[in-house]
Amino acid sequence: MISLKNYCEGWRLNVELHNIRDFEVVPEECTDYIGKYIRSTQYKVDSERAIEESLIYLSTSCNLKKDVEDAWIFDIDDTLLSTVPYYKDNLYGGKKLNVTDFEEWIKKGKAPALDYSLKLFNDLKSRGIQIILISSRREYLRSVTTANLVNVGYHGWAGLILRDPADELISVAKYKSDVRKQLIKNGYRIWGIIGDQYSSFEGPPSSTRGFKLPNPIYYIA
Repeated sequence: MISLKNYCEGWRLNVELHNIRDFEVVPEECTDYIGKYIRSTQYKVDSERAIEESLIYLSTSCNLKKDVEDAWIFDIDDTLLSTVPYYKDNLYGGKKLNVTDFEEWIKKGKAPALDYSLKLFNDLKSRGIQIILISSRREYLRSVTTANLVNVGYHGWAGLILRDPADELISVAKYKSDVRKQLIKNGYRIWGIIGDQYSSFEGPPSSTRGFKLPNPIYYIA
């Protein structure tokens, strides 16, 4: 018989492989396991490996033009800023997300930086790459989002794109795809995307490469 630990590890891996989709909560029997993973050295190692692969790709495969049109896209939540402190109090995804409650937490502006992502952010900036932030956060959270990013060390991005009310009528994947289309129309060359959700990469146009950070806590389509 499969052990609970192995069952939950299989669940987590299949979330990352995009075999498990559209889940609203982490299975009750797996919340302890997911919490331990998020707090573990393995979560940090998995995240840092994604960043290292991004840097290797950047150094070996990107023929940068070194103008103002080389670009890289970042998501925000659980890519640049960690929402783990919020989910820690909500069974690491074991409770169905209350959007109002979550946005009240965002308004506090206390989300910590993900250090490995800050490293990549600064490396890209030092190479003259234009950094575009595309988030599913709503437009009214712009001021607090900007302040939170700056307070934990992020600055110098070229664009911060949040969802306006019209964007809330379509999926996050479609919204982000539409934004990328407009960026390319404006002349940007998108070399890479990094995010914790597949909705950051899905749909045309794709970047040259996408890099997925681990996140078994929630799913955004």
